[in-house]
Amino acid sequence: MGLFLLWFFFGIGVIIQLVYLLVIFGRTAWFKSFTKSAKNQNPEEGVTVLVAAHNEFQNLKVLIPKLFEQDYPKFDVMVVNDRSTDRTKRLLEEMMALYPKLRSVTIKYTPNHVTPKKFALTLGIKVAKNDVILLTDADCMPTNDQWIRKMTAPIREDGKTFSIGFSGYEVKSSLLNKWIQFETMLTALFYFSFGLWKAPFMGVGRNLCYRKSFFMEVKAFKGLWHLEGGDDDLFVNQYATGKNSAIVIDPGATTTSIPKETWKEYLVQKKRHLNAGKYYRGEDKRKIGLFSLSHALFWIGAIGLMIYFGVETELEQFLIVLGIVLVRSFLVLSIFNSASKKIQGSATPMNVLINDFLYLGYFWVLGSVSYQAKDIPWK
Repeated sequence: MGLFLLWFFFGIGVIIQLVYLLVIFGRTAWFKSFTKSAKNQNPEEGVTVLVAAHNEFQNLKVLIPKLFEQDYPKFDVMVVNDRSTDRTKRLLEEMMALYPKLRSVTIKYTPNHVTPKKFALTLGIKVAKNDVILLTDADCMPTNDQWIRKMTAPIREDGKTFSIGFSGYEVKSSLLNKWIQFETMLTALFYFSFGLWKAPFMGVGRNLCYRKSFFMEVKAFKGLWHLEGGDDDLFVNQYATGKNSAIVIDPGATTTSIPKETWKEYLVQKKRHLNAGKYYRGEDKRKIGLFSLSHALFWIGAIGLMIYFGVETELEQFLIVLGIVLVRSFLVLSIFNSASKKIQGSATPMNVLINDFLYLGYFWVLGSVSYQAKDIPWK
């Protein structure tokens, strides 16, 4: 009976994993871009780049000049100074003298019934000059001077409401950084692939674009004010559809963020991100849950069978299981590398095979802790 269950778990895991890897994730890994004819007679519509910042003096000092290197004729930058106690306010005053298209609004306190990040974004969007809003964070950098043009094109030219992009992290040599690269790409494979299948369910606020008019019309954060996270993925989860959203896969449309340097900082960040996931629509939670369950069944079945056949010295059966594991490993490595090249322009070091196995503990342990967590601060 035990051997039958191991084969059953393993077989179910193999089938579902192959569907995800080849059919779903393959949509991103083997993505082929094509050019659409512009429908909008005003393709260079104005854009407001919006940044909500809390004590981000050092990052803003680098980011603001970088934003004004963008090759796009009609844009401004709005920085929401959210209760900063460092030199952010003075920096913004100095920068506004240098860059006429830089604007700022200062928040001195946050009302009790709302969370800081959503309040800051809402205020910034309300006073934004343009209807096309392109969001990023203070510690993010566009990787190309075409970022604004490429990220906003689906909205300006194709009439979309949401434009969902990728935001990666700086590459470093640490094990933590390789895990961050892996987990970030796996997350992108989820939301890019389902987005390409006309079933979008999330985006990241470090590189997300939508229309101000739509945001105001639906009162975007209605029902979400009490949640620290979710200003990006939950907004997309509630309102993005296959018709009104577009996935932007282009190395010139990405941003790069500063990664966490310690496991403690990283785990706090991921608890906030994973905590928002429990508010996704049921069908979207099942998309992630089915992959993670099949991933666990695959590895539990594979390890259990190889131990059993190793002890019983049934070499032929052992080699069959090992062969299936190696084939899946090759597919995982191929898909991650191909997706990274499509999205970022290069295959980023991320210890794919090791981290694929470690994902087993990450999802079930940290995911469970995050699901139960309360009072997770933004900053």
